[in-house]
Amino acid sequence: MLIDDVLEKGIYEVLFSANVDNILLASGVYFVRLQADSFIKTQKILLMK
Repeated sequence: MLIDDVLEKGIYEVLFSANVDNILLASGVYFVRLQADSFIKTQKILLMK
């Protein structure tokens, strides 16, 4: 999980790392979900090594 918190209004940038707890994520399709109140957007990202 990148961020699971309530944030103040503003602009944020989050770095995605394919190394989680010293375990490398596999190449493939991952989904990122942004939720703000009733707005929800899911975006597909592709990780290629």
